[in-house]
Amino acid sequence: MKKYNVLFLCTHNSARSVLGEALATTHPSGKFVGFSAGSTPGTNVNPIAQELAAEMGYPVDKLRSKSWDEFAQPDAPVMDFIITVCDNAAGEACPVWIGNPATAHWGFPDPSQVQGSDDDKRRAFKDVMLGLKKRLQLLADLPLERLDSLSLQNEVRKIAKS
Repeated sequence: MKKYNVLFLCTHNSARSVLGEALATTHPSGKFVGFSAGSTPGTNVNPIAQELAAEMGYPVDKLRSKSWDEFAQPDAPVMDFIITVCDNAAGEACPVWIGNPATAHWGFPDPSQVQGSDDDKRRAFKDVMLGLKKRLQLLADLPLERLDSLSLQNEVRKIAKS
């Protein structure tokens, strides 16, 4: 079975995109390998995102904030999908991606900006995680190997409306 590389992009690569990376890689279908990056990466991964990734079974030693420039290099893994998860990253000029991947914007509010108790903050992260999980399941349910590139592009963008 082919594994599809999915790159999740966010400005700082510390929360939403990290959750996408972990969810894709640990998806029960086994169809995906997740990656994440940011346009202006932070210095570390948000502790709540790191905790949730660990709960999914994702190795936390693989988590780090990194620049999307790493994935535009000739020796980078070729991506099948590029998914922006924050509005800022969706509006920025992205690098040219090798392999002409399908792209979409699956926007979510930034859970790291939530004010309140630790439970409130964790709930915000879980909401993003559940939203991404639902969309990844919709992607996994598609007959990916039978779709041409235009159909795949259309389907991955339709998922954003779910």
